[in-house]
Parts: sequence; C-alpha cells; structure tokens
Amino acid sequence: MELQKLNGHSREDGFDELGALAEQEKFLPNKTGVKKENQFTDFEGKTSFGMSIFNLSNAIMGSGILGLAFAMSNTGIVLFLVLLVSIAILSAYSIHLLLRSAGVVGIRAYEQLGNRAFGTPGKIVAGCIITVHNIGAMSSYLFIVKSELPLVILAFLGKYENTGEWFMNGNYLIMIVSALVILPLSLMKRLGYLGYTSGFSLSCMVFFLISVIYKKFNIECPLEDINHNITPSAHVHNAVNVTDDFCEAKMFTMNSQTVYTIPILAFAFVCHPEVLPIYTELRDATKKRMQTVANISILAMFVMYLLTALFGYLTFYGAVESELLHTYSRVDNLDVLVLCVRVAVLVAVTLTVPVVLFPIRRALLQILFPDKPFNWIIHICIAICLIFVVNLLVIFVPSIRDIFGLIGATSAPSLIFILPGIFYVRIVPEDQEPFLSRPKIQAACFAALGFIFMIMSLSFIIIDWSTGESRSGGGH
Repeated sequence: MELQKLNGHSREDGFDELGALAEQEKFLPNKTGVKKENQFTDFEGKTSFGMSIFNLSNAIMGSGILGLAFAMSNTGIVLFLVLLVSIAILSAYSIHLLLRSAGVVGIRAYEQLGNRAFGTPGKIVAGCIITVHNIGAMSSYLFIVKSELPLVILAFLGKYENTGEWFMNGNYLIMIVSALVILPLSLMKRLGYLGYTSGFSLSCMVFFLISVIYKKFNIECPLEDINHNITPSAHVHNAVNVTDDFCEAKMFTMNSQTVYTIPILAFAFVCHPEVLPIYTELRDATKKRMQTVANISILAMFVMYLLTALFGYLTFYGAVESELLHTYSRVDNLDVLVLCVRVAVLVAVTLTVPVVLFPIRRALLQILFPDKPFNWIIHICIAICLIFVVNLLVIFVPSIRDIFGLIGATSAPSLIFILPGIFYVRIVPEDQEPFLSRPKIQAACFAALGFIFMIMSLSFIIIDWSTGESRSGGGH
C-alpha cells in the first residue's frame, strides 16, 4: 500500500553524496580511455529477487483497490477487463523506458532523471508531480479514515445508526487522528521502522480480497440495508425490475461516472517513483532482472485488482460505492468479519500517511532549500502544513471518487506516461538511438498518449462536476 516508498526514499539521505559522486565520477572515462559500463554502483544491492517483487507489489498496491469495483460497475466487466489489461501493459512498458533511461546515465531517482533530462526545471517538475500525487494518496488514505472510523465506533457501541454525536463525525475524527497519531510520527527525523508495516499493509489487502470473495456468496441481491429496506440505489426500480435488471452483471455500460474509470485504474498502478530505488537495492541488478521483477509485480497486482473488482461488483452490482469497503455497511454494520477488515485497513492506512509524507517533504526540501542542512523548524513546519492541507482536502472534497479521479487524471498519467516517455527521448544518446528511431518514436507517442488521457479525463471530470450529474457513486 505504498508504504514501501520509505524503502525508496528514506534511505536516500545517506546516499545523496554517493549518488552525486556516481554521477560525477563513475561514468567518466577510465585510464584506458574506455567508458565504464553504466550501472548502479553507489552501493551494492543486497535485496533478493523475491523481496524486490514484494517491495514493488507494495508500491503498486494502494487505496485505489477500493475504487475498482465502482469502476467496473460503470464500464461493465468486459470493458473494465480491456482497460485493466491495457493500463497494466502500458505500466510495464513505462518501467522499461525508465530502466533504459536510468541505465544510460546510472541515475536511480525520478527527480534526478528530470534533472539530467531538463536541468533544474526538470527536477522541479518531477518533484512537484510526485508531491501532488503523494498528497492525493495521503488524502485518499485519510478519506478512508473519515468514512470507516465512524462505522467502527458504531460497531463497538453496538449501534446501527449514527445519531449525530461529535465523535461520530468523520471530519472531527480525521483531525483527531492527524493530531494524535500522524503528526507525531511525521515529526520524527527518520521513519525507518515504519517500513516494516508494508508487509502488514499488503496482508490487510489480501485479507480484504478474501473477505470480498467470501461475502459474495453470503450477500443476496437485491441488496437490503440493516433496516431491511431495499437500498436507496434500487428504489428507482420496482420489485420485478430490481431482480431482472438491477442484479444483473453488465458486460458493457456507459454513464456519467464512466469517465472516472481510467483515472482510477491509473491511480491504482502508479509505482514509478519507487522503481529506481528498488532497482538500486536489487541483488545482481540488471535491467532484464529488474524488468522481470516489475512484470511479475504488475501481474500479481493485476490478478488481485481483477478479483477484487469482479467479486465486489458481483456482490453489489449497481449499488457499489466509490469506496467498496463502505458499501458493506448497508448490509450489517456489526458483521464481525467486515469489522475486522475495517480495523486492519484503518490501522494500515493511518500508518501509511506519515510514510507517504516523508518523500513529499524531501522533495520540497530539495526544491526550496537544496543546500540547507537539516533544520528542525523547517522539518516540523512542512509536516504541519502538509497535514493541514490534506485535512482541508478531505473535509471539503465530497467523495473519494473525486480524489481518485483528479489525481488519476493529472499526476498518474504524468508519472506513468509523460515523464518516462520524454525522459527516454531526451536521455538516450542519439548515437545509440537516433531521434527518429522506432524506440524513440514509440516513447514520444507514449508521452503524447499520456497528454491525451490527461486532457480527456480532466475535461470529462470537470464537465461532470459542472453539470451536477448524479454522484451516487460517492456519497458517504
């Protein structure tokens, strides 16, 4: 669940000088006048092949998995499968572009590739995009806290309905959690020990998937809520239509919410800032070996995403919400299995927020104070400001679907499509691949595809917001 960002970023502090040395010296001609082979030599990688797959799978896995069933409900099974396969293949190709670019210059960080390709502006743009994406990730995690923690409190109190007490208000709860848990952890100088929670996060999502599959065979359609009424989403149908139409899986479908599908899928597959640090730490690192790690990780997450979306959709059909776990509260908020999943996911995402904040702060320090030594006042102020901004976003954004959509339509295409493509075109020397060679043309088209996805997705989302179309997928 993106907790492994720590593996890629927190360790970098100790290797900044080494990385700079590698750029300045490692790739200069040796005494014989022959260039040394470009490789990651700032330190010897010691992470095994299997653990690298685990780390990259954690990088891919995130809160986006909770929105996939909603995406399937608005595209149909076949169209969703086509889009999921396409995004997975394109993600693997973009990792190939990153590894190829990094292999040419021996750089192991996304921002450093931006610096190599376009100088300081490239470094700033890459850092800003990563910052925006991670703020979106933090917002999605806190939105889960906002929507799920009140239900957990209700369950522990043995109640079915929120009676309006202040401690049932999700906005108050995220402020309390931010102040008492997230902020203290974010103020620490190093968060290395939290890296161990990455395994717990992935375990939570496997537990979540198993529960989704199990619940498919225990929840009947038409869905009834805890008061034994047909769910509000089904009120528009009469009894016959609910059975014949509402509870029928659709292969293809299009509606106003379909525009969120590609952004949600793109958001779910972003792992690219962590690819190069994981590559650096891989034992016996080669491009082919790291590409195999990436392909296996993407395939594993593809299977997990597909099963979660499919069984979640086949449980709730048109009643599925943009945050799948929240939908189960319509059946029985006191269900022990769902309660256990909620608690596990809440703990995981709460511990994830300070870890995701860490690389944002590091990127901001590199942009704003590149040569300034560590300063506690700056360290603390950045953490407080970031948490404040994220809390405002979560309080005022009406749905997690909007977070998935907006971040998936902006930073995700940039990290998956646009930056890897233009980095490849700029960094790979023309004596190796001419500007009009097939690989560079493909990379340029790949970046152009990212721009098209971004413009189309943003346009449709803005139209959806401005026209006030049905927001049934996101109400919490």
